Amino acid sequence: MRLRDLIKQVRSCKTAAEEREVISKESANIRSSFKAEENEYRHRNVAKLLYIHMLGYSTAWGQMECIKLIASNFYSDKRIGYLALMILLDEKQEVLTLVTNHMKNDLNHPGQFIVGLALCAVGNISSSGIARDLAPEVKKLLGSSNPYIRKKAALCAIRVLRKCPDLMENFVPRIRALLSERNHGVLLTGITLMVELCKTDSVNIEFFRRLVPTLVRTLKSLVTSGYAPEYDVSGVTDPFLQVKILQLLRLLGKGDQEASDIMNDILASVATNTDHSRNVGNAILYECVQTVMAIEAESGLRVLAVNVLGRFLSNKDNNIRYVALNTLSKVVSLDAEAVQRHRNTIVDCLKDTDVSIRKRALDLIYALVNESNIKVLAGELLNYLSGSSIDFRQDLATKLCNVTEKYSPNKRWHVDTIVKVMSVAGQHVDDEVANNLVTLVASSAELHSYAVQKLYIALTTDFQQKVLAQVGCWCIGEFGDLLVSGTGTEQEITVTENDVVELLEKILKSPLTPSVTKAYVVTALMKLTSRFRDGSIVGRMRELIASNRTNMDVELQQRANEYTNLFQWENIRIKVLDRIPVVERPAPSSNESPKPQPKQVAAPNLLGVSTPSTGGGLSLDDLLGGMSTPSMPTTAPTNMASLDDLLGGISSPMTHAPAPTAPSGGEGLEFLLGLGGSAPTPAAVTAPAPTMTAPSVSGGRPLDGPLPTFTAFEKNGLRVLFDVAKQAANPSNTLVNITYVNSSPSPFNGFDLKVAVPKYVKFQLAPASGNVIPPSNSGRVTQQLKLINTLQGEKPLLLKVKIDYQVDGFPASELSDVTFPQGV
Repeated sequence: MRLRDLIKQVRSCKTAAEEREVISKESANIRSSFKAEENEYRHRNVAKLLYIHMLGYSTAWGQMECIKLIASNFYSDKRIGYLALMILLDEKQEVLTLVTNHMKNDLNHPGQFIVGLALCAVGNISSSGIARDLAPEVKKLLGSSNPYIRKKAALCAIRVLRKCPDLMENFVPRIRALLSERNHGVLLTGITLMVELCKTDSVNIEFFRRLVPTLVRTLKSLVTSGYAPEYDVSGVTDPFLQVKILQLLRLLGKGDQEASDIMNDILASVATNTDHSRNVGNAILYECVQTVMAIEAESGLRVLAVNVLGRFLSNKDNNIRYVALNTLSKVVSLDAEAVQRHRNTIVDCLKDTDVSIRKRALDLIYALVNESNIKVLAGELLNYLSGSSIDFRQDLATKLCNVTEKYSPNKRWHVDTIVKVMSVAGQHVDDEVANNLVTLVASSAELHSYAVQKLYIALTTDFQQKVLAQVGCWCIGEFGDLLVSGTGTEQEITVTENDVVELLEKILKSPLTPSVTKAYVVTALMKLTSRFRDGSIVGRMRELIASNRTNMDVELQQRANEYTNLFQWENIRIKVLDRIPVVERPAPSSNESPKPQPKQVAAPNLLGVSTPSTGGGLSLDDLLGGMSTPSMPTTAPTNMASLDDLLGGISSPMTHAPAPTAPSGGEGLEFLLGLGGSAPTPAAVTAPAPTMTAPSVSGGRPLDGPLPTFTAFEKNGLRVLFDVAKQAANPSNTLVNITYVNSSPSPFNGFDLKVAVPKYVKFQLAPASGNVIPPSNSGRVTQQLKLINTLQGEKPLLLKVKIDYQVDGFPASELSDVTFPQGV
């Protein structure tokens, strides 16, 4: 059976089972023919084996027949044998070593086509051993007088040098002679070999750089030559050779000014004279642009290359436009000004129907944004955001918010832009964007009135955008009094207290509002009870809060219960709901560049847990960011915990209202929820852990200069008194006698104190005299603390404490800064 008959039979099969039957039957016939040594049909049978192999069936049993064909003296047999060798075998097959001697004989054969077959086989499947054995023959054939053999030998040399890089120095002198060839095929393969050598070993680049003038002359002859029918492709002379020369020039000119200067003129000629209306010309122009951007080219030549890419952007072929956008993304870091000239064309690519082009255009625009064009590009992106597809909107909104935060010209424009983004794509905006906006507004007193009015107007238009609703409710809760009074606002609209409550009620009762957003609304209503003055409005807000005490959502139910119980203690409610203080960032010193503003803030703080300001002026992050580990060798007490325990799960102090003298139903759930001023926040502060030590600090050292006793902490009936004494001989040492008193009707069990200090302060903390503080001032617990300020007189003594205890079986925790009297 001939090969064509086998193909017809396979194609006529209706099922896979029929095909397997045909292949099985023919494989048996081929085996029988091989056993019978029917030499006249061997090449036909091996050809059928190749077809069977291509169909996915096993043909390993016929590998030896390939070697028999290669050993034949007939060209037709050798052709099929070498083809089967390259398809059926690979370099890992041991049987391949049997054919090495036949390859060597064929490389020395007088017939050029047989030599070409052997070179083709060596270049495709030779292992390192075969490549090393046949390298002398391949090197010899590089100098053959036959251009066909030289071309094949150059391609084969690539495989040999990949397998045996140590033979490279033997081939380099022969390769140089290939550039003097007139045959374009030999030139193409020779330059391909040079490119491979330069990529393999950078030492070869220095050797080949002396050939740059020769390469430039060759490229110039191709660009300026007339019509040559044997090399013409769509009106361009040998574009394959031009592309290879440009690739080699790119490697030789990179990092070398002298070589780059020689190339500048010819590269400008290629970029100017090549026809860009055909795909062949575009391929050459693309390689030319890549070369210009890689070498040390002149600025004018770089601009010319960017203009070529700009022409690509107006091409109708999406592949060419994608290549242009991808290349411009790499070029923008080298010459941003040249790319800026094509900004409008790049923005138009955002409207393309191809999503891959839209994504590349967005990445490029993101790289183009700077302080000078942020307003223009942000406006373009905002216009496109409203009409963009859903799957593309999140990426676009994220990048738009990022460039706004990075390059905004002023804070008001920053607020306006982010609010517009949240109004259009609020469901696709990351929570980090909301946190950054809240941080900006909270840290800028001049933005309080402006931002709350902008957000109120946006919410009245559409409150279904999740992130917009959350940020808007947070700002209304914090600065609702400024919105109603019109203080510092743009006075675009007049807002009453009733309008604000109606808006929040609408958001709260909407079935489309998620539970998290409702928690923001409840917190905002609670804050507004201390900011609005109309009693009827405050009563209405209390009813809205109380209506959620039986909500199915546990978080919302807990907040509503806690806030409702907080009304029982009017004396502390105003302080608990006080406005978050403006965050003051330290100004950079004269020799330091301004540091960027922090990008993140813990999201749970938006839910209304206000952080009281302290006299020390340092936040928890400021203090714990510079903590030290005491160097004094002491023994840690058993009741001390690591800093992870001290700070775990705390992002802002938890507010606990003091227990009333005679609470109504105080032993039930109402009393429990009354203890918590707000829901606990899950965010954790991570900081290095100081070593807590407990030496004996009452070793009889004379202490002088006693200072007045002061109250370091007082809350929920717990009072912490600090009795401070200084050592006259060493003013950096401070001894503190701590006294704990409990005025509430319930004892504080499991009492524990933890301490955190800056790096320049060392401390020793002795164990407390007990872990139970008796109720109603009937007893006290004492503890001693020794502090050493290593920068006495330069920096003040700072201390942060965390107090843990249990009340009626329920845990409580307090975190506070301790401000020492002046001079300590």
